[in-house]
Order: sequence, then structure tokens, then C-alpha cells
Amino acid sequence: MKLTLQIWRQKNAKAEGKIVEYPIDGIEEDMSFLEMLDVLNEQLINKGDEPVSFDHDCREGICGSCSLFINGEAHGPDRGIPTCQLHMRMFKDGDTIFIEPFRAAAFPVIKDLVVDRSAFDRIQHAGGFVSVNTSGNPVDANTIPIPKHDADRAFDAATCIGCGACVATCKNSSAMLFVAAKVSQYALLPQGRVEATDRVLNMVAQMDAEGFGNCTNTGACEVECPKGISLDYIAQMNREYLSASIKG
Repeated sequence: MKLTLQIWRQKNAKAEGKIVEYPIDGIEEDMSFLEMLDVLNEQLINKGDEPVSFDHDCREGICGSCSLFINGEAHGPDRGIPTCQLHMRMFKDGDTIFIEPFRAAAFPVIKDLVVDRSAFDRIQHAGGFVSVNTSGNPVDANTIPIPKHDADRAFDAATCIGCGACVATCKNSSAMLFVAAKVSQYALLPQGRVEATDRVLNMVAQMDAEGFGNCTNTGACEVECPKGISLDYIAQMNREYLSASIKG
């Protein structure tokens, strides 16, 4: 395939960025999107030009670092996958593809397509832990009866990879779906009930301090989430927050 790439280039966090056009040829439909960018960067390096910086790690859909805004959609036109699992068969010969970083005040651009998502780390540090002994002398999990429905929902919430697609997609740059997933994965299990009150209050407070916007329940975050995290978890977090505020 021959493609025209319109890529956001920005030298550093303080520099003014712009869209730069790159024609590229010889792209196979079975390549992943990141492999296509690898081919582009190899060509740029061979010409003595600065390669395009983009974030990636496992390339297996697990780490969430490959966060790109592609043709106006977080992670691109496919559903239920992050950028690293997007393949070029989703595009056609002659297409023009716009590639940008995730846009949010809480996700400042570091360089080109790389953004600083450490705000998510600080939110998790504010409450994403349990004090129950899980090492050295742990209690056998089978001795703690947990309804299967609750266990399944906790595991579903825990599939969140923290990529930030929910933030990038939301018109208010809200992190509610991310925070709700992290709160819910603990709230639904007895091991997480010890810090339940402090957890939800602290994580929501940190979310607000980071500058994320408010949720208006448009549902765009659920649509674009590569792991299909449900809006139901936001309702779960709201219940946890209300309960903690009353106890407060």
C-alpha cells in the first residue's frame, strides 16, 4: 500500500507542534500499525532525519503504552484493541492517515506522539493498594467465599490497562472510567474492603487535583476502551464515593 501519513511532530513539551506529511510505500496489510511506524522511522533515519517518537512496550495489548489518536479515534478504527494490535488491513491503498498524541491537559506532550500519563500513576498511588497480607503468609483464596458474579466483575474491572483512551475520547477529558475500574476491582472483593472508604475518597481527590474533567455520561469512553470497561463501574464508584462521604 501507498499511504500519506499526517503526523504530529513536537520537539519537546515547550515547543510548538505541527502536522508534518510523510508519504510511505510498500506497507503490507498484515503489518501492525506500530510496524508501519517502524518502517517510516527506518526510512527517516536512513535519510538523516529525526525519527518519530511514539510510546510502546509489550506490543501484546497488555501494557497500554501504545496510545495514539488515529483519524480522530483513540487507538484507531478497530474496536476492542489498543494501537499495537491494529493492523494495516483496516486501511486502504491511497489512504491519508492522521496520527496524533492523546489530547488532555493532564496528559502533556513530551515529544511527538509521546505524552506524560504519570497522572494515572499518582491516582493509583493515592489508593490502589490493600493492607491484607498477600505475601509471606497469605490466606488460601478458597477460604474466602466470594460470589462468582462479584469475582467476575472484579476481574473485568481489573482488565483496565490504563492506556488513557477514555480520557482522550471524552470531550471533558474525564478519567472517571479509569478511576472507576481501579476502585471497583478492589471494592467488589473482601480484601479491598479494609481501605474502601479512604481509597475512593483519595483516588477521586487525586483525579480532580490532576486536572481531569467531569463525566457527562456520553458513553464515548466505553466505546473506545480497548478492554470494554463498562460504564456500570462508574455507577459502582459513585455508590462507593457516596457511602464513603456519609461515613466521612
